[in-house]
Amino acid sequence: MPINVEIKARCHDPAYVRQVLHEAGADFRGRDHQIDTYFLVPEGRLKLREGQIERNLIFYRRVDVPGPRRSEVYLYQPVQSAALHALLRAALGVRVVVDKLREIYFVDNVKFHIDEVKDLGSFVEIEAIDWDGTIGEVRLQVQCRHWMAQLGVQEEDLIEQSYSELLLARGA
Repeated sequence: MPINVEIKARCHDPAYVRQVLHEAGADFRGRDHQIDTYFLVPEGRLKLREGQIERNLIFYRRVDVPGPRRSEVYLYQPVQSAALHALLRAALGVRVVVDKLREIYFVDNVKFHIDEVKDLGSFVEIEAIDWDGTIGEVRLQVQCRHWMAQLGVQEEDLIEQSYSELLLARGA
């Protein structure tokens, strides 16, 4: 199971974030329209992500705190998401749906998202990922903090909740 250390923050200047990532030689993977359907589960979060670049069933647990935080993430890549979506909707029920446009970048093991989330606005995410246990959580924390500084992410911009929680708080 990979280890993630990640942050989510409001993004006041997506063009600046793009420029910094471009200057750092980031690998731009593309722009993806993603629909994340969150299902009702007794603990953690279960979502089906349906996009052209990323299509995953994702279960994750994390403490909702601002700043770099560890997540336990389980990923499954379905071949056909429509049937899985129908099955999960019938079996579990839908909690909320998140509709976003996402730009995806990588620098080594660090993944970046510049998101425009319907009804919420612009965000940046930094995910330092240890796929095989060779990096360790301490180094992931350092990487995440480094990129926060590079991208100009301020503590007051950090968001502790998921997009799903933000939408639910708005009554969506």
